[in-house]
Amino acid sequence: MKLSKLAALAVIGALAAPLASQAQDTKPAGTAKVWVKDSVVTTKIKAQLAASKVSSLAKVHVDTDADGWVQLTGKVATQAEKDRAELIAKAVDGVKSVDNQLTVTGK
Repeated sequence: MKLSKLAALAVIGALAAPLASQAQDTKPAGTAKVWVKDSVVTTKIKAQLAASKVSSLAKVHVDTDADGWVQLTGKVATQAEKDRAELIAKAVDGVKSVDNQLTVTGK
């Protein structure tokens, strides 16, 4: 008798485990949409930087948040390239602010 109750509890526990893991997902409903927007803006900026045909601009790291804030990091050869990267980022639709943290290496 005790064995059948134990077996029944084990089966119930095994069936309830997937439901419990689903209940732990606490992401807000809009989170996926926000990250897609960020990815789209980041991709547009990187594409424009690559299209500029300045080799060091292709190596610029771009971070974008949901509010249109963009941060540029990495290394570029000249101040002109740093300024160009910022102008390119500011021209992309959806960008509200650019924090240009690029380092000029002089090489």
